Amino acid sequence: MGGIDIIHSLKLLPGIIIGLTVHEFSHAYVAHRCGDNTSRDQGRVTLNPLKHIDPLGFIMLFIAGFGWAKPVQFNELNLRNPKTDIIKIAVSGPLSNALTAIILSVVFVFVIKLNTYTLAAELLIYSIFINWGLFVFNLIPLPPLDGSHLLFGFFRKYPAIYNAVYKYGALLLFALIILSFVSNRNFLPIWPLIEFIGKGFLKFLGYNF
Repeated sequence: MGGIDIIHSLKLLPGIIIGLTVHEFSHAYVAHRCGDNTSRDQGRVTLNPLKHIDPLGFIMLFIAGFGWAKPVQFNELNLRNPKTDIIKIAVSGPLSNALTAIILSVVFVFVIKLNTYTLAAELLIYSIFINWGLFVFNLIPLPPLDGSHLLFGFFRKYPAIYNAVYKYGALLLFALIILSFVSNRNFLPIWPLIEFIGKGFLKFLGYNF
């Protein structure tokens, strides 16, 4: 078994920090704008990475390719329109990663036009695909991922079904991640979609791999 490539891991670091921070900040900001001050009171409406990074989830991103940040908490009772606001809060995270990936793609193409493929360009590429990865991964409709709020929202009227879906959906997601890690096989085959979106947008901007 090979060890962790320290140089490669360091190149991933900026993208991971940016992606997780932007994602959780967006959840916190939208929850605050929708009327709940829980995230503000917990100091989460900030772009300070230290407020959002979960140490174990951060390490898992390096080791297994799957990780997490500290989840943003909010009180549904404080939301102005709970049914729609919960969806707004959920999608804000993945959409912020998509927007970040788009901005970084534009910067990458600009950097490439100024120079050949430099270290800065390499760091940008990693950051671009990490953010597209967070976008796609978090839209998987399994709890506790953001995509689950879009698919299972209508179960909220039926607490027994809702709780069962969230309980066993979370177990399924965890099992798929563990199986992917221990078997060295990808049981969450999302990379082709990430690659398609990332390379497709760069091609749209005039850059071909």
